[in-house]
Amino acid sequence: MSEPPPNTSTTPPYPATISYKNHHLSTSTIHGGAATIRDYRKGNWTPEETLILITAKRLDDERRITTTSSSRTGGELRWKWVENYCWSNGCLRSQNQCNDKWDNLLRDYKKVRDYQNRSTGQPSYWAMDKTQRKHLNLPSNMLPNIYEALNDVVQKKHFPNKTSFPLQQPLSALPPPPAPLPPPPPPPPASEASAESLESQGDEAERVDSETKRRRVRDEDIGSAIIRSTKLLSETLKHHDDNKEKRHNQLLELEQQRLQLEETRNEVNRQGIAALITSINKLSEAIHSLISEKRT
Repeated sequence: MSEPPPNTSTTPPYPATISYKNHHLSTSTIHGGAATIRDYRKGNWTPEETLILITAKRLDDERRITTTSSSRTGGELRWKWVENYCWSNGCLRSQNQCNDKWDNLLRDYKKVRDYQNRSTGQPSYWAMDKTQRKHLNLPSNMLPNIYEALNDVVQKKHFPNKTSFPLQQPLSALPPPPAPLPPPPPPPPASEASAESLESQGDEAERVDSETKRRRVRDEDIGSAIIRSTKLLSETLKHHDDNKEKRHNQLLELEQQRLQLEETRNEVNRQGIAALITSINKLSEAIHSLISEKRT
């Protein structure tokens, strides 16, 4: 993967026109003490943004390997460095977005890598469509070039002796080196080693604690969303059952009314026929009586 050309400006470049849709404004401190407002982009990551993030992470790993403990302590936070690099190359994302996206990328990469390593006699991940990948609980949209870039970063991080890490030309997002301080009196070697060890442990503990808190908050949000969804589904099903029972009772009442009307109509018909027969009989008797009177 080719690296973007270095920028001589000390401020990360901004796009010529800024769309405020799917963006978030934030005040960020730029090297040199000046403050500016960064318009963070939201929404799904594009493949180009993802490759820029992977490049930034690879360069940050190399930078941290070649940087001494003392200078790393005085420098900026690692994900802030990644954010500055991304901004200098057109990826307008915040350090938290970069951190979360990197965690998701590593998780998807490990799933694909583990499947490829154990998929003896099974189709390759790259030969499957999205439906087959989802059926196997695999990422549905991992691209080959992104996978190769992630593989390169992971291999270099876990096997640093296999490849060399030449010092890259300084980029605009890199912080300027701190001004040299007057050398302090040389401490005892044991104290120096102990101080460096404590500083390194403190940085690592702070990073782990920050990531743990962020994941805990994210898990709590997911749990709350699941509980709300379950409650809403339960209420919807109960409302549906109540409406179904109500409609059933209404149908029973209508059927009973129909039967009553039918019985009433039949009774009216029977009474009408009986009255008609009675009238006919009376008329017949009257006719016979009239005929008898005329004969006499």
